[in-house]
Amino acid sequence: MQTLKSGDKVPNFKVNDQDGNSISSEDYKGKKWIVFFYPKASTPGCTNEVCNLRDNYEELQKQGYELLGVSADSEKRQKNFKEKHKLPFPLLADENKEVLNAFGVWGPKKFMGKTYDGIHRMTFIIDETGIVERVIEKVKTKDHAAQILD
Repeated sequence: MQTLKSGDKVPNFKVNDQDGNSISSEDYKGKKWIVFFYPKASTPGCTNEVCNLRDNYEELQKQGYELLGVSADSEKRQKNFKEKHKLPFPLLADENKEVLNAFGVWGPKKFMGKTYDGIHRMTFIIDETGIVERVIEKVKTKDHAAQILD
């Protein structure tokens, strides 16, 4: 697993969001944006994280940021998650793990003594030229916006 780090250029990608719209890295040219990866829609930690970002979305936008959430969930599951929690930002349904692999967040994880492949909960803050400014590796799900704005 080779994770993107500060100074790396974001690779090009094109994946559908929860509504089947094609979203690509090109759509964010000239914008500051945040890509956050979460393991599974509608699980407790992921719900805390997206709701914290939703509740602080206005402040993140005031700072000039666009948000993009990514997991390997299906479009349908992402759509339900977005609608249930009234999320104002798109969620990518990266079922083929194109974006997950491009950012290097898919790989071995440990849980209760077992090792398995999964999504590492990480957030990438990207500048207007597509360069990673900062990577948050230890995401605090209930206070994530504060970590970004810090």
